[in-house]
Amino acid sequence: MALESHMLSMRADQILHPTPQGLYCLPGDFYIDPMQPVARALITHAHGDHARSGHGAVMATRETIEIMAIRYGADFAGETQVADGPLRIGDVEVCFHPAGHILGSAQIAVTPSTGPKIVVSGDYCRRPNPVCAPFQPVPCDIFVTEATFGLPVFRHPDPLDEMARLLASMAEFPDRPHLIGAYALGKAQRLIALARQAGHEAPIAIHGALQRLCDYHVAQGVELGTLIPATAADVAAQLVIAPPSAFASPWVQRFRDPVIGFASGWMQVRARARQRGVELPLVISDHVDWPQVTATIRELAPQEVWITHGAEDGLIRWCELAQIPARPLHLVGYEDEPE
Repeated sequence: MALESHMLSMRADQILHPTPQGLYCLPGDFYIDPMQPVARALITHAHGDHARSGHGAVMATRETIEIMAIRYGADFAGETQVADGPLRIGDVEVCFHPAGHILGSAQIAVTPSTGPKIVVSGDYCRRPNPVCAPFQPVPCDIFVTEATFGLPVFRHPDPLDEMARLLASMAEFPDRPHLIGAYALGKAQRLIALARQAGHEAPIAIHGALQRLCDYHVAQGVELGTLIPATAADVAAQLVIAPPSAFASPWVQRFRDPVIGFASGWMQVRARARQRGVELPLVISDHVDWPQVTATIRELAPQEVWITHGAEDGLIRWCELAQIPARPLHLVGYEDEPE
């Protein structure tokens, strides 16, 4: 068994291995989510810690390419190609599968002519998300996973239960505007969609930094209801969504006695909520928590697990106890979405 695992790892390293630029596929001559400009990049999703501008060529889902153009400008790469079905690149076949993280997010399956099939998850989530396609389990020999919340302490509640807490606070304090911090891409739109699912029909005010991305989601068929700008001197909405950086700007001073909230899986850590001055922490995450990441590995039953970033030690120990070979890739630069 040990010899077979070693041989599998050696073959896999010839297909995909970490470099200072990111994960590199030698037989396909491309990088996945590179952290520096490269000749050819395959991008899992459009968050800034995975999708950077300046590459010679980019392959990604249509939504990811279009969102990158919104964020970086139309000339963010020398050329772009939409990932549509299985595609041959050099000596490997690549295929993009939904990751359930944000709109357009995808796992990338890399299948050589001979050797193990490797699936790179990017960031992913197993809970239903009204703004994107659900995670699609893809059988593979090697599963490359994140471990952002890869410790047993991280067990995220149902997002609709967190939304019920928000609406209860709004009912209890009807004269106080509720300012909720949410990352501009993915989290903000999910928060708005969840509010609508929970029955909040009134207009929701959004910071100007969210406008273009919200407009794009609506154009893709995501129902967000009535949105109004949160830029007027008198904002006619009790619920206001803004990027975290806005809370350190003069913009926040226009609101009288606001309830400050923040939506993130990290809000489970009380110290983080206190550091941000958050009165209403909402534990809503677009990443897998501990039960989800371990259940995903059990479901896929790969011969080996590679961990890109996060709480690597905890997940490696779990894999050891489950008798699944695992190793960290020690990739740096994949953190929360930059503000």
